[in-house]
Amino acid sequence: MIPLDIFHDPICPWCYIGKARLERALEARPNHRFAIQWHAFQLNPTMPKEGMERRDYLNAKFGGAEGARKAYAPIIETLLKELPKTDLLGIRTTPNTLDAHRLIHWAGIEGRQTPMVAALYRAYFQEGRDIGNAEVLADLAGQVGMQPEAVTRLLASDADIEEIRSRDQHARDRGVNAVPLFIVGNRHAVEGAQPTELWLRVIDELAEQNMD
Repeated sequence: MIPLDIFHDPICPWCYIGKARLERALEARPNHRFAIQWHAFQLNPTMPKEGMERRDYLNAKFGGAEGARKAYAPIIETLLKELPKTDLLGIRTTPNTLDAHRLIHWAGIEGRQTPMVAALYRAYFQEGRDIGNAEVLADLAGQVGMQPEAVTRLLASDADIEEIRSRDQHARDRGVNAVPLFIVGNRHAVEGAQPTELWLRVIDELAEQNMD
C-alpha cells in the first residue's frame, strides 16, 4: 500500500471539494493502492471554543461583507456544480474544530477514520450542524459505529488535546500553511483541491510503476 496523508479541516470548503474529487477517482479505480490517513490542520486555531456566528466570522476574516462575497464566489460556483447538496446558508456557526479533530483521531484508532471524516463534512456542509458541539459529535460518532457515551466522556476531558495541537504545529513547522494538502508516498506533495483527472493519472502511474 502507498500512504496518502491528507491535511485538512472539516470546515474548509476547498478541503470538502478536494475530498470529493479524490473520492471520484478512488471510485473509478477501486484497485488503487492508497492507504489514507487524515491529519489535523485547524484553519482557525484561536477560534473561541464555542465558535462564532458565521456571518461575523466571514466579515472579520475577509474585511467585511463585500470581501466575503468576493472570496466565496468561486467556492459557491464550484460547490453548486460539484456538490449540489451543500447548504452554505444552513451554516449558522463557524466552530472551533479541535474536538472534531480529536474525534477523527479516536475514530482512526478504531479503524473508522474515513467514515468519520465523511460524517463531519456532511454534517457541516449539508446539514448545517455545529461540529464543535459535543452532543453533535457524539451523535456523528454513533453513526459510524463508535460508542457515543464513550465519546461524550472523552470530549468532556482533556484527552489528546495537546496531541492534536502538537500535530497541527508540527505540520506548520514543516511548511504546511494551507489545506487541503495531500502527501503521496511520504514524498510528493499535492496542494489544493486538484481535479479528479489528476488523481486518476496519479493512480494509473503508480499502478504502472508497481507492474514494472
